[in-house]
Amino acid sequence: MGYIEGHSRDQMLLLPASVDDYVAADNPVRFIAAFVDDLDLDELGFGRSRPKATGRPGYDPADLLKLYLYGYLNRVRSSRCLAAETARNLEVIWLLGGLRPDFRTIADFRRANRAAFKPLFRSFVLLCRRLDLFGRELVAVDGTRLKAVNSRKRNFTRQKLAGWIKLADERIEEYLARLDLADRAEAEAEGAARRAAVLTAKIARMRERRELHSAMLADLVASGESQMSLTDPDARGMATQPKVGVGYNAQVAVDARHKLIVEQYVTNSGSDLGFLAQTASAAREVLGVEQIDAVADKGYYKGEDIAACEDVGVIPYVVRPQRGPAINEGYFAKDEFRYDAREDRYTCPGGQRLDPYSRSQKNGHVTIRYANMRACRDCALKPQCASGTRRSIDRWENEAVLERMAERLDARPDIIDRRRETVEHPFGTIKQWMNQGAFLMRGLANVNAEFSLTALAYNLRRAINILGIPALLRAVQA
Repeated sequence: MGYIEGHSRDQMLLLPASVDDYVAADNPVRFIAAFVDDLDLDELGFGRSRPKATGRPGYDPADLLKLYLYGYLNRVRSSRCLAAETARNLEVIWLLGGLRPDFRTIADFRRANRAAFKPLFRSFVLLCRRLDLFGRELVAVDGTRLKAVNSRKRNFTRQKLAGWIKLADERIEEYLARLDLADRAEAEAEGAARRAAVLTAKIARMRERRELHSAMLADLVASGESQMSLTDPDARGMATQPKVGVGYNAQVAVDARHKLIVEQYVTNSGSDLGFLAQTASAAREVLGVEQIDAVADKGYYKGEDIAACEDVGVIPYVVRPQRGPAINEGYFAKDEFRYDAREDRYTCPGGQRLDPYSRSQKNGHVTIRYANMRACRDCALKPQCASGTRRSIDRWENEAVLERMAERLDARPDIIDRRRETVEHPFGTIKQWMNQGAFLMRGLANVNAEFSLTALAYNLRRAINILGIPALLRAVQA
């Protein structure tokens, strides 16, 4: 018995007469085409959504958008790779009707329409909401660091620049001392002259570098920024993420029902502090509910931000981090001191009363300090409480907000585990399966557009897995 043989390459019809025969009814490209055709690209902010009456014809932005959605859904983000797919991928040939834009046209489309990709992402979120894919009761908020197009060597802080300048001064002094020795050398005159020439060249290069770093330090101080990146000026060093090095911080709010991303944006802040209310509030508005629960990790624990959540219809759940000198030294933690709101006082583990004795304010944050110097002096528990003469407790004037949140956490201890399983799913998928742990573009506006496409592709894949292509097609065509 012989082998299964293919057709001869010389025959007239090697492929079926219609490329549509190669695209199954449940192929994702059919939904991509229907979804984009149903959009009002002009309303979303895409340029040239209506052709001009005169001039050379250009590509329809709908076709280029379909190409990008297909690429991000199938782990192809490079404009050059997308251009190659238009000539060899039958799904793309079907999707674009045989069009073959070059890589510059493809790249320029993403750059020129960067402001339109966030509204595009939200339009798909609204479609998912119409399909009842959101629980709309709980969102998990978290951030992940993604690499930028900027190496560590081209990222500078004030301390790093000051260290380079100090090192350059030391090297210059060393080279000058060696140059003096070479000048005084009488024997081996030819060798001494050669060494002197090498040292002179090194001194010149080191002085040039010193002047460059001094100018960079002056510019950095004048700008008020803490860092400077040369390749991507908006990128920042991520100190808590050494594997990322220099990058960006992508913030997301994920609905707990099907782990779909509701809200997303990118910032260059190395910390998550201050982003909880902003992210959860935007998610609440998109989901169309008056109030929603939001859970986040300890990195979001900031009193003012948590208080702001309640003002915008968000009920926060954030575990209080155990930090401070008392924790580091193994003394009694603050939560072991009971507060009486009616009498405005604390009771320490030794049963003594701590009353307010000072009030301070810094950057609008008002802190009240409680202590009892007389009781601390003779307390038998003092070795477990403080190393100095007394133990004081600082209380934020709105700390009742944090205490209410602590009571909610005690009532729902499982919500922390739900946060992890909810928000880590999209991060793992984006970084591992989609292989998008680094940005391809530069600048905060550009990487925001890029991450909007990434989040949309993730949501699209989730929706396909949950409902299937036929159901999504019916929703678009309804």
